[in-house]
Amino acid sequence: MRQLLLIAPLGNAGLVGRDISFRLPCLGLLRVAALTPPGWGVKIVDEKVEQLDLGQNADLVGITAMTITAHRAYEIADHFRRRGTKVVMGGMHASCLPDEALQHCDSVVIGEAEGLWPGVLADFERGELKPTYQHLNGLPPLDQMPPVNWELYRPKKYLPVHFVETTRGCPLDCEFCAVTNAFGGRYRNRPCDDVLAELRALRPFDGLLTLKNCVFFVDDNIISNRAYARELLTRLADFKIKWFSQASMNIANDLELLKLCQRSGCIGLFIGFESLSAETLRSIGHKPNHPERYLDTVKKIHDHGIGIDASFVFGFDTDDDGVFDRTVDFVLRAKVEVVYFSILTPYPGTRLHSRLRAEGRVLTTDWTQYDTSHVVYRPKTFTPDQLLDGYYRTLKQAYTVPGIFQRLWGTTAWKNFFWPMNFGFRQSAQALWRAYRNGGMRVVASPAAAPGYFTATQPRRTLLRGQPERRLSVAFGESECAKPAANRCSSDA
Repeated sequence: MRQLLLIAPLGNAGLVGRDISFRLPCLGLLRVAALTPPGWGVKIVDEKVEQLDLGQNADLVGITAMTITAHRAYEIADHFRRRGTKVVMGGMHASCLPDEALQHCDSVVIGEAEGLWPGVLADFERGELKPTYQHLNGLPPLDQMPPVNWELYRPKKYLPVHFVETTRGCPLDCEFCAVTNAFGGRYRNRPCDDVLAELRALRPFDGLLTLKNCVFFVDDNIISNRAYARELLTRLADFKIKWFSQASMNIANDLELLKLCQRSGCIGLFIGFESLSAETLRSIGHKPNHPERYLDTVKKIHDHGIGIDASFVFGFDTDDDGVFDRTVDFVLRAKVEVVYFSILTPYPGTRLHSRLRAEGRVLTTDWTQYDTSHVVYRPKTFTPDQLLDGYYRTLKQAYTVPGIFQRLWGTTAWKNFFWPMNFGFRQSAQALWRAYRNGGMRVVASPAAAPGYFTATQPRRTLLRGQPERRLSVAFGESECAKPAANRCSSDA
């Protein structure tokens, strides 16, 4: 039997990383494993929960790469190729920059794995592996996806949550997000029967204090298709699960959907607020958001016992130096349960990346710095250091103990979920703040970089030796946008 080794590499530590381990499962690799035909043995290694044995043997190695993990992915690929092992790469970064990836691997799967992966393996067995594989006649339908085998992850030390996918695609095409480019500009839904069958097959995690029946729906917008969402949420109520997902802000305009979310066990929604400025939102094409309605939106969602994980991005061309204080004031006043701040990051595959490159404002292509905690472009209204300082100051203020209590005290959201999450984020935010104060995260001129480029002074870890630090890294479908990496995974290869 041929052996397939699938690897999710480890990226640099960021907000959800070094000190608190967001050990979230990688749904994309399970999808690739499910697409693998009989006659192959499959092993998955996820570096955020286990160490990769670089001496192990495999007939074929598959490596997924987000931008933040690309450098590590290339190191691993180079290592196995030196040993004579064929390597196939995929994921968001490799799909956006296949020519770059092909400098380190034998083949790149561009886009989603469905409809492609069995052909890749057949070509490999014939010794006819092509440089690239991609869908030429539209994206694949989601109605014939094989079931994933969560038992492959049972021994791994992930957090006790199952990832389930119901939808791919997004028509919004926000400038800083690569989802539309990667998954298409329309929503594609899996049949409800398939989703519910997958939920029935899930086995609760072991452990006396472990959260039971907790599911994260990894869709970019759980209410994208209102008719589909109504059917799914109505039928979901029978499962008695607790679930978390992402949604657009206009969910607050549909009280029926909010009630269905509440009845079906929704404990929280990740919502991209992005900015408090209407001008900024117009400039990036984020149409569903209306800042003058933000407080009312939060109240409506809270009235249904649903917590909010709010995302804000700093560094837009329309931002001014008051954006940091205004944002902290808002999240405290609105009492959002969790807040995620990020520095605008021009990921490959986004319109933002194309524009900033054309304007000569991309400062570095050191992908290890593309973690939303470094400044990798030249801001329009700040210096890089001013933006970095504002970001870290805001992060520290939001996660003080008084700030956490002010946001969470008196809310109706599920306390067993949001209190531990906040103190986990606080631990990580404090570590990042200390690193920043010690000069470890500052943007400085680097003599090793091209003229006009910057690189952070954060030291590099040894990538091929030692026990890796743990960090969030969801791959084979991570959407490269300015929100937590945990909050999107699908199955592009």
